[in-house]
Amino acid sequence: MDDILVEWDDKYAVGIDLIDTQHRHLIDMTNTLYKGCLTGEEAARSYFMETIQATVDYVKYHFSAEEKLMEHFKYPDIVNHKNQHASFVMKILEDVNSFQTGKKFVPNAFVRYLKDWILSHIAVMDKNYAEYILNQHKGKKI
Repeated sequence: MDDILVEWDDKYAVGIDLIDTQHRHLIDMTNTLYKGCLTGEEAARSYFMETIQATVDYVKYHFSAEEKLMEHFKYPDIVNHKNQHASFVMKILEDVNSFQTGKKFVPNAFVRYLKDWILSHIAVMDKNYAEYILNQHKGKKI
């Protein structure tokens, strides 16, 4: 059975090394959570309990780094971008709370949601702000 949900591809790169490195790490964390889903329901729940908070913390850390970049370069769509980040964090925190309090929670569905959101967010929103920043910075390394 394949234990990788998604592999990094350069098509996901936004051209800002720090952000691309963090995106790779988010994909690695998503794959780590996915591997836990393949161990059977009880083992998956135990594995999730150990790793989910680290994932949530890293997502928050990554979003903060992106938002600082956008603020520094005065990205015009920052409010919308921040709102998407906040909505995503609220959704995953609700899911984590459901998981931790024993409510219905399907780890595999959570991981697939995480993957889909991250990839679609990178493909549209992150590429937009990165293009803006790179244009403002005249193609120099950031």
